[in-house]
Amino acid sequence: MPIELIKFCEILENNIKGMLVPINKPEGWTSFDVVKKLRNVTGFKKVGHGGTLDPFASGLLIVGFGSQTKKLKTFLTCDKTYEMLVRVGIESDTMDRTGRFYKREENVCLNEDLLQKTIDSFVGSQTQIPPMYSAKKVAGVPLYVKARKGEFVERKAVSVEIYSIDLLNVTDDTFRLNVVCSSGTYMRVLAYDIGRALGTGALAEELVRLSIGDYTLEESFTIEEFIKQWKLLAA
Repeated sequence: MPIELIKFCEILENNIKGMLVPINKPEGWTSFDVVKKLRNVTGFKKVGHGGTLDPFASGLLIVGFGSQTKKLKTFLTCDKTYEMLVRVGIESDTMDRTGRFYKREENVCLNEDLLQKTIDSFVGSQTQIPPMYSAKKVAGVPLYVKARKGEFVERKAVSVEIYSIDLLNVTDDTFRLNVVCSSGTYMRVLAYDIGRALGTGALAEELVRLSIGDYTLEESFTIEEFIKQWKLLAA
């Protein structure tokens, strides 16, 4: 039996009425797109996810089916790990590459020593202001809905914890980070804040979620793998 099918059977064996499955969300899909697709494939009426990933981001998304959806809220408070590519010399209204650019600086050249010192200063307890383009709800309405209408909402700063930031590589105008952080931490805000601290501006160019609590991206299924294994078991 293929290892993927063995893993899938292990997920199902405890409770056929529901399951928790780690999914590797591709770029360009919303978290709801994944839920909708897998609901249609499996026929489960109750399907949800344990923490939104931005459409431009990829990586680990915990999807719950049936009776196991009640466990999804536990993932909202789990620590998480991300890998993020940050581009300096540019800012956007979404704080990532998908937004409207409103600041550009030409001929930016990163100093690695200064960059390292700046990154180190962001390790520890701190506050972040949730971005307007986010799923956070105010009076029951996601902020991104209001942002798309051109509305602005005052947001309260939230306390977060960044446990570690490792600098993986640097070019003239980009750097890649591995970040371990508490729940509620916005990677786009971190990129923006680092850019402001450097005096260059910055945005999140790429973002991959690597872990949620004890779940890791390495043990996840792509959507295609999930559909294939589901059909094999249903045959």
